[in-house]
Amino acid sequence: MFQNVGENQIKEIIYAAACSVFFIDESQRVTLSDIGSVVEIEKWAALEKSEIIKMQHVSQFRCNGSDGYLAWLDQALEICETANYDLDGIDYDIRICDTPAEMEAIVLEKNCARNRARILAGYCWNWLKATRNNTNFHDIEIGDYSISWNLNGGDAFAISEESVHEAGCIHTSQGLEFDYTGVIIGDDMRFENGKVITDYTKRAKTDNSLKGIKTLAKKDKEKADRVADEIIKNTYRTLSYSRKSCKIDCD
Repeated sequence: MFQNVGENQIKEIIYAAACSVFFIDESQRVTLSDIGSVVEIEKWAALEKSEIIKMQHVSQFRCNGSDGYLAWLDQALEICETANYDLDGIDYDIRICDTPAEMEAIVLEKNCARNRARILAGYCWNWLKATRNNTNFHDIEIGDYSISWNLNGGDAFAISEESVHEAGCIHTSQGLEFDYTGVIIGDDMRFENGKVITDYTKRAKTDNSLKGIKTLAKKDKEKADRVADEIIKNTYRTLSYSRKSCKIDCD
């Protein structure tokens, strides 16, 4: 957590416990420093001479229990190939809006029911320390539309009654669930010539998710591009994890 204490979290968990249980979704790796892969766990378990038992979690309750939606999301973002090329037969409300304002209007309407709808965005706009407690300062600007990143203090973004008027990022929304989400896709991902293209240079300077990627690129550009591509796609995959529906607004 503090990046200056301990040697390796996985190693220390295995060493400290008689039995360690890891729930792994490798497609939720969203930072360069994330180490929770199956390969990493197997490496440390072998060094500790631990017995390894693998089980497959075949379904989940999030996203309204729709495995079809998750498979479509993986296909659409080109994370992996699945049989779900479209949303045929999948009971989900997915919309691509022409403007962020249109998307915001939908989210505000849905939020009236249970305060469980939120606007989320890729981390392509700076989140400056000086204005993190000022909701009137709009960090994100797209044409004539603007919105503030979520406040730094106060109630958590997921439950605050006022945060529906702000945008959450991957760091304030991962692991939380909403009924509806509107996702603003930034310049770090685009659809071009029939392919999903990612560009880590478009990430905000205040984002530490890819801290160290430029140094890695100098040593091994191919690896840096591959890892950054994975993290960016995983970010939008995770932002699109809501229980009932997802509205994606493409910038």
